[in-house]
Amino acid sequence: MRSWSILSLLLIFSVLLAACAPVAPAGPSATSAQPVAEATAPPAEENTQAAGHDAHMDHSNMMMDATQPFDAQFIDSMIEHHQGAVTMAQAALAESERAEIIALANAIIAAQEGEIAQMLAWRAAWHPDLPATTGMGMAMGDMSIAEDASQPFDQRFLTAMISHHQGAIDMARMAQEMSDRPEIDDLAAAIIVAQEAEIAQMQGWLAEWFE
Repeated sequence: MRSWSILSLLLIFSVLLAACAPVAPAGPSATSAQPVAEATAPPAEENTQAAGHDAHMDHSNMMMDATQPFDAQFIDSMIEHHQGAVTMAQAALAESERAEIIALANAIIAAQEGEIAQMLAWRAAWHPDLPATTGMGMAMGDMSIAEDASQPFDQRFLTAMISHHQGAIDMARMAQEMSDRPEIDDLAAAIIVAQEAEIAQMQGWLAEWFE
């Protein structure tokens, strides 16, 4: 009995020692490692915003050649534009039978040929040695009358000239913002006033005659 009691005590003592032994710390779990990975990676939303900013940058100034004087580019473009209007107005004199269209065509020819002469004089005085520039790089609107025989000539002429005039107005507004010459600013203002009034008149005729 005595030997059995000693053996029992030894077994009990061994069990107690095993229960009290320190447990080795476990390695980092997947959940504890995840925040570290998220902290080091840039947020996807910020990357998207940065890409969007680059994709939508304002490139409006890229249409102009910064090495050439703005007023020369404006003059070169507007002369070309005015010549297109004169050509379309001359076609109206030959094709139209409406007194209103004929009067408008004559007014366009007189006004824009006068402005062409003035711009040519400025070009020669201000930039006598400057070759032809690349122009303003802007949309000019329609530069010719559509040849669609399914529509009356007057309708096609008015549609084309409204688009053409709007192109001139857009160019003139840019000139008001970018030119340092009062002569250009005055011409731009005159173009805007005259051609906005003619657009309103032509839109009225379109509605009255063809709608």
